[in-house]
Amino acid sequence: MLVLASASPRRQELLRNAGILFVVQVADIPEIPAEGEAPRIFAERMAREKALAVSRQRPEDCVLGADTIVVVDGKTLGKPCDEADAARMLRLLSGRRHQVITGVCLAAPQLRTGNRKPETVFEDLRSETTEVVMCPLTEEDIRSYISTGEPMDKAGAYAIQGIASRWIPRIEGDYSNVVGLPLALVHKMLREHGMACGEM
Repeated sequence: MLVLASASPRRQELLRNAGILFVVQVADIPEIPAEGEAPRIFAERMAREKALAVSRQRPEDCVLGADTIVVVDGKTLGKPCDEADAARMLRLLSGRRHQVITGVCLAAPQLRTGNRKPETVFEDLRSETTEVVMCPLTEEDIRSYISTGEPMDKAGAYAIQGIASRWIPRIEGDYSNVVGLPLALVHKMLREHGMACGEM
């Protein structure tokens, strides 16, 4: 069984739309970058920690962990802590090109012949990067957008599939990655490890 170690409704919807069967078990871990930690390494570490946290509770299941961040000028933008922080992030992204990175980790039990219990946990850790261009935003755009509440639980304080889509004229790479989960990469990982049985 595939277990998604995330409470994100966007990730759940993406998996459902792709016909991948799963259940949800949330990993409650702090999402704080280490000092000097590169953005991609941070996203991958978070994905791995989420997957392993749930895998320890469900050692016989395949667990998928993911973490999405937005990067501009080498700065990592996670979820805003309040409206002022959301406004700060949107000002940073306004009229600029930035990257969306999602770390993905698949943790699954390895079985020895004749042994019904998992001996060790196998990990496959990867990431996907998408380049995103955002139009210039006015202060009124930012205020109005924040008032909808949409930015408050999104990395980089925007949702490409929501109201913010009006300000995204171009991307280079995987669209689903910007939403929160690179589906093509996840499907490839499941197939490579013989876990495509979770498909409808």
